[in-house]
Amino acid sequence: MVQSALDCAQECAPSRILVVEDEPLIRFTVAEALRELGVSVIEAASADEAWQYLNSGGAVDLVFTDHRMPGSMLGVELATRIRRAFPSLGVIVTSAYLEGGEWPGPFIAKPYNVFTAAAELAEMASKKRQKEAGP
Repeated sequence: MVQSALDCAQECAPSRILVVEDEPLIRFTVAEALRELGVSVIEAASADEAWQYLNSGGAVDLVFTDHRMPGSMLGVELATRIRRAFPSLGVIVTSAYLEGGEWPGPFIAKPYNVFTAAAELAEMASKKRQKEAGP
């Protein structure tokens, strides 16, 4: 069977991860580690900026968000909104200050090894993309 150019473009394109982190050095470090793994990275400095990107039609496979950030919402609030509005979109929250029960979903505690976390995120995004592409 001949694969269409559109199918190949969707399947061959790198995974896309939205990194939401208000600390520029952390955001840059995580983004660069992901890029070294071949991931396309979109960066947001706040939950508000990330939400605006997603609502404007920005496409991603996974969102990795810090919890405590300045702005009108925290990372857990962003994650909850994403789950409601984009239920198929994966969300992982990270924080050093998250209370038990605030977020029932995937979580990476700070401090974390950037390269280990990037590898886990890249694998999650890749699996999601493969699952959506189907057999």
